[in-house]
Amino acid sequence: MSYIALSDKDKQEMLARIGVKSPGDLFCCIPEGVRLERPLDLPAEMSEPELVRHMEGVAARNTYGRYLSFLGAGVYAHFIPSVVDALSSRGEFVTPYTPYQPEVSQGTLQAIFEYQTLIAQLAGTDIANASLYDGAMAAAEAALMAQRLTGRKKVLVARSLHPQYRETIRTYTRNVGLVLEEIGFGDCGGLITDEVRGKLGPDVAGLIVQSPNFFGAVEDLAKFAEMAHGHKALFITAVAEAVSLGILEGPGKLGADIVFGEGQSFGLPPSFGGPFLGFMGCAKEFLRQLPGRLAGVTRDVDGRRGFVLTLSTREQHIRREKATSNICTNEALCALRATMFLEALGHDGLREMALQNMQKARYAADRLGLIHGARVHFTGKFFNEFVLRLPRDAAAVSAALQAKGILAGLPLGTFYPELRNALLVCVTETHSKADIDKLAAAVQEVLR
Repeated sequence: MSYIALSDKDKQEMLARIGVKSPGDLFCCIPEGVRLERPLDLPAEMSEPELVRHMEGVAARNTYGRYLSFLGAGVYAHFIPSVVDALSSRGEFVTPYTPYQPEVSQGTLQAIFEYQTLIAQLAGTDIANASLYDGAMAAAEAALMAQRLTGRKKVLVARSLHPQYRETIRTYTRNVGLVLEEIGFGDCGGLITDEVRGKLGPDVAGLIVQSPNFFGAVEDLAKFAEMAHGHKALFITAVAEAVSLGILEGPGKLGADIVFGEGQSFGLPPSFGGPFLGFMGCAKEFLRQLPGRLAGVTRDVDGRRGFVLTLSTREQHIRREKATSNICTNEALCALRATMFLEALGHDGLREMALQNMQKARYAADRLGLIHGARVHFTGKFFNEFVLRLPRDAAAVSAALQAKGILAGLPLGTFYPELRNALLVCVTETHSKADIDKLAAAVQEVLR
């Protein structure tokens, strides 16, 4: 049904019913000095046919599918089994919101419970939650959780953590007295061990490390966990590329106290920026400080199994000043797609997908490394992303390749000025050998 605006008569009747003369009277509690007394700088209104044409024009600009893309950097294009789209689009899955009433929400609650179980198994943690917006928000929540658990005021953050995750942590912690200190990366692409050792101390609440990190490098998590625990700090691991958990050991099994990340790779297409799916797991002794929602299983008076929201107080939703976290929106549909994706692939399928990512990325790195003037920048092991060093500005090379219909990767100069000549290249199971060879031939031609 098309939208039908209220008439002037409708508006006057509504105002009369609530006892005011004009819409302006509704804002009498706002001081006049802070009111915007001018029209908003917005385009002129459109009729419905004009609006439809306008939106069709905007949609036509989304030409991502026309390009051969090697973009990653926290958002990944993976194969999604058709069953995920077919089932998740059913009305009973699309329409439910927050399952406050368990007696009518058993399906939603069970789906969340199954999702939590799968994430905990992959992350290697005792428990996992639901309803984190994305990996960046999960990063901020992990830092705040570390502060609550330890009472300390400093968090060490790897500079190889996703730049947008780091920025979100700064935004969330700016006004709560939490000091952030960054740790650099070395020639291998991973954390500088001596710098970690020198900055750990009795004032550090936690150490946050991403693996595979923003450059694709796989970190030695067990080593850094031991170092953090030696100073009674929490070791916190980020996973921005969730498919890596199909082949890499769950960080929780390597000593991570808190594991968080982005679940977009599990059944959610890139979609020009969302929606995404943050996840978080932790050791069971930290359960009371875990943000977001938890679905638990119980028994009714007749002994039948049932699912409920547990350890999620109403303060989290209506008394914000007393909340552990202010995460309130339900992410159940995205979590459901992730659950369907993981169940469709199974243990062996996810491992096979991860293996293909790793093997194809290695082939691409070797192939691109043969080009005169180009080389793989970091020496460490990587999963499905790597940094390609170029003989000139990467943004200019990227633009030239885009003109050829290839999105070759992410120029890193915006986030790391010292890597202005470097490109972050991502290869997944969706790329064929011919795709990779086409990329290499195009790079060679541009650099000639």
